[in-house]
Amino acid sequence: MRKPILALMLAALAGPLVAQTSPQVSNDLTVDMSPQQYRICNDRPARPTWMDEINPREAYKALTLMRLYELRSWETINESGDCGCDVRFPSWDAASSEYEEQFASNTQAEHTQAQLALRNEQNQIARAVQDICEAQGNW
Repeated sequence: MRKPILALMLAALAGPLVAQTSPQVSNDLTVDMSPQQYRICNDRPARPTWMDEINPREAYKALTLMRLYELRSWETINESGDCGCDVRFPSWDAASSEYEEQFASNTQAEHTQAQLALRNEQNQIARAVQDICEAQGNW
């Protein structure tokens, strides 16, 4: 008889403790449309509109452009030794033009191969770019 009473007392005492540590629940379903905040370089240029509106089945096209954009910016950082925000996140125009010329009409398989090739190029300069950007506080 003592064990059930002891268990009941412990449960009664634990209730307020659990209630104090529970996360607050809100009924506020308001969508926050404030711009995304990054750890570095918050004034990044906007991506091309089509990348945000693309059909999910064609997302590979946007991934190829993102890989190309990042590789070209990393090449510029590696060549110039500058990792300022305008170098690390340049306008999308040059990458978009290069994408349209070289990749836009490719098949999905060709996009996959291009993404791998772009990533391999990027991996070759990754350490040097990271060292440059860390030294300048932009990594």
